Amino acid sequence: MRHGFIKVAAVTPKIKVADPVYNAERICEKLSEAYERKAKIIVFPELCITGYTCEDLFRQELLLKEALRALKKIAECTKGQDALVFVGLPVEQKQKLYNAAAVLRDGKILGMIPKTCIPNYGEFYEARHFAPGSAEITEFLLDGERIPFGTKLLFACEEIPALIVGCEICEDMWAAETPGTSHALAGATILVNLSASNETVTKDEYRKMLVESGSARLVCGYVYASAGEGESTQDLVFSGHNMIAENGVILAEAARFTGESVYGELDVYRLSEARRRLNTFLTGKDGYTVLPFSLKQEETKLTRKFGKAPFVPTEELTRNKRCDDILKIQSYGLKKRFEHTGSKAAVIGVSGGLDSTLALLVTAKCFDLLEKDRSDIIAVTMPCFGTTDRTYQNACKLAETLGAVLKEVDIKHSVTRHFQDIGQDMEKHDVTYENGQARERTQVLMDIANQSDGLVIGTGDMSELALGWATYNGDHMSMYGVNAGVPKTLVRHLVQYFADTCGNKELQTVLTDVLDTPVSPELLPPVEGKIAQKTEDLVGPYELHDFFLYYILRLGFSPSKVYRIARDTFGGEYAYEEILKWLKTFYRRFFSQQFKRSCLPDGPKVGSVAVSPRGDLRMPSDACAAIWMREIEQLKP
Repeated sequence: MRHGFIKVAAVTPKIKVADPVYNAERICEKLSEAYERKAKIIVFPELCITGYTCEDLFRQELLLKEALRALKKIAECTKGQDALVFVGLPVEQKQKLYNAAAVLRDGKILGMIPKTCIPNYGEFYEARHFAPGSAEITEFLLDGERIPFGTKLLFACEEIPALIVGCEICEDMWAAETPGTSHALAGATILVNLSASNETVTKDEYRKMLVESGSARLVCGYVYASAGEGESTQDLVFSGHNMIAENGVILAEAARFTGESVYGELDVYRLSEARRRLNTFLTGKDGYTVLPFSLKQEETKLTRKFGKAPFVPTEELTRNKRCDDILKIQSYGLKKRFEHTGSKAAVIGVSGGLDSTLALLVTAKCFDLLEKDRSDIIAVTMPCFGTTDRTYQNACKLAETLGAVLKEVDIKHSVTRHFQDIGQDMEKHDVTYENGQARERTQVLMDIANQSDGLVIGTGDMSELALGWATYNGDHMSMYGVNAGVPKTLVRHLVQYFADTCGNKELQTVLTDVLDTPVSPELLPPVEGKIAQKTEDLVGPYELHDFFLYYILRLGFSPSKVYRIARDTFGGEYAYEEILKWLKTFYRRFFSQQFKRSCLPDGPKVGSVAVSPRGDLRMPSDACAAIWMREIEQLKP
């Protein structure tokens, strides 16, 4: 449970209709399997102790008594085990029959939750047998034990305050006003659903959509266990469509008609952080009884996977749509800036690298939207000490192919003169040597923009901004930064998408070579004509930094949690020592370089993570990194 990960299970036993003795044995067998898998929350289907399809047999007193005996046997199976178990059965209370979930922990029945929404349409006739549950908490007596009974019960873990479990039953999830909504607003971070949802054509798709959207809307984990084989097939068929979801994402899903149990790890810390961030998620529903339960503090072995590129969809169609959307956001954002300022030209420094290439492509799309001639795009190449033939040629070809005006300003002389003026040794290739070139380039761009009644288009991406990998008042500055919301790992895919869809063979060839060029600021002299300064050798791999960036800013993970999932995700590619080294680099640079982000130019947000000081990241420039660095120093490779 370290870092908030809770192992959960949705389990469907093969039952016999109206045979609680047999069913209890099968449930106990499944419990043993779940214990072996270290599941801490285990959910069985609706009415699984008797079977959902008993129909008028639910009126038989013997069946109800045997169901309670079976429940006690199942409760015994939880004794000495470290899990919270939900199991369904019919329960008589005050001369009414209820479709209920019993909650078990360490041999005890902690509570019973009756179903709220009783379907009586289509193939369902539950109102013939069951009464709807009441929010009023009463007591159910069983062998002298007083068990809380009612819909407004929550179960709170004493060791992990963020772990609060609420329960709804089948139709409750399908209703317009779900009990789960009330549970979540009362603090539940995990909802469980004991279900008996039969199969009809395409119903599985709708069911899955409800689980996904419900967990997203309520910012919760959702464990859905459904009836399967063994239920009567007189009129209906049940498939055991078990699912586990977290905040809109399905983590595990059973193949239907297989009787498969599914397991997953829900991150309750992540859910709590997301709710803290959403000021419209208004918790505090009254009238709930919260029952405590205990779980041992131990590390949950993770089986869930974390994508190596969280900003980049893995599925091609989704990725292409994402790229198209982002290019539109960038180009329409720039379009508005031109319409507002009335500027004539766009001035952009082109280096032959990925970022400036993307910015130039976006500017071309913007001019097409404005129905402006692309000859008003001034692409400026500014060769200096580190420029290589490959990047220079690509910059020139790109501008020519896109129909922009190429302007070359060799800055070697002006930078050399500047270094003479300030007493900088030309052989001393330090930060002054590098930044002097970057600032000269920005001055050139700004002055050309003045000459041409233009706007300087920024090229820096979000990953560089997060690391502070930009020269203050150099490439850090522009009049509109079109790439400011795009992480480096996504820049590459945007350029690739443009290459694949542009329909221009010459442009595609240039873009392909740009994609094959190492990322570099080219501020140091080349070695034998090749790039001598590779960014990722200096600050670390961008695939790692973008991974860190996402989980730190989007989800608020601690350094130890980020390191843990990074080890699981990249352990086969990077040594643990290397991952830890670059994580330290990220945190150190992220905190120390905030002053650059505090005065960023305007630029469009394109995703759920952004570093604009006017939007998502309102962080003081002099915030102390001590507690984060202290936790990192305690980590072991």
